[in-house]
Amino acid sequence: MQSQIVYEDNHMMVINKKAGQLVQGDKTGDLSLLELIKEFIKKRDDKPGNVFLGLVHRIDRPTSGLVIYAKTSKALSRLTQMVKNREIKKTYWAIVGKEMIPSSQRLVHYLKKNEKNNKAIVYPKATDGAKESILTYNLVKTLDNYLLLEIDLETGRHHQIRAQLSKIRVPVKGDLKYGSPRSNSDGGISLHARKLNFIHPVTKENIEIVAPVPQNDAIWRACEE
Repeated sequence: MQSQIVYEDNHMMVINKKAGQLVQGDKTGDLSLLELIKEFIKKRDDKPGNVFLGLVHRIDRPTSGLVIYAKTSKALSRLTQMVKNREIKKTYWAIVGKEMIPSSQRLVHYLKKNEKNNKAIVYPKATDGAKESILTYNLVKTLDNYLLLEIDLETGRHHQIRAQLSKIRVPVKGDLKYGSPRSNSDGGISLHARKLNFIHPVTKENIEIVAPVPQNDAIWRACEE
């Protein structure tokens, strides 16, 4: 667990999640990061009672990268409000197929969650029940067979990056659900929550955190070189 902690103070902990890890418990019953971190803190800090830990925001199970957990109820309420107010800037990296796309583009779609198959339906214009979804991507690296996109989110919708990139015919590498031709060997997808920028909810200092890419993947390592 220690190797996944990229930032920690008395108020919060930021984890570099591995693809496949759950951020909190769900209907699968699989062990989640929330439970693992609580157990880790309990042992490391020799805490006698229950450990308080609250999840501030989610990222999809097959996605890797930064997740914030609050260590106090005060930090949890403040950070949760900051997420709602879009005061936490999130930057993602995505590996996609080598297609002819503009090097930079602002995508505006309308997304509606299909509960049956847990998938986002993408509409080009305002539609009943669909929420406006906006992101901007920049092409930051061209590899032999892939492109590396850096993505800034203006909204935070269910499967937003995955669905919007699929709509412009560049699904995230390994994302079978949204049209990638092949899965990744680890069962994850090549989408990484790379960077967080925000004002600390208690100390008010400017925080920037960058998560190293998954080191078990040669293509990811090539992206970071």
